[in-house]
Amino acid sequence: MDKFTKVKELLASVEADAEKFYSAGNSAAGTRVRKAMQDLKVLAQEIRTEVTEKKNTTK
Repeated sequence: MDKFTKVKELLASVEADAEKFYSAGNSAAGTRVRKAMQDLKVLAQEIRTEVTEKKNTTK
């Protein structure tokens, strides 16, 4: 559950940069959004792995 909380925090932290990129066309903010999305992808994969492991050990 700790990683899920990190996902929510990451999304909240990148929200301002996403707004800057999409509204004002700030390319530096776009770079920060891309990095955050990559971090999100890594976290999501770790969560998927944990869920699979837990699901398979409870059988």
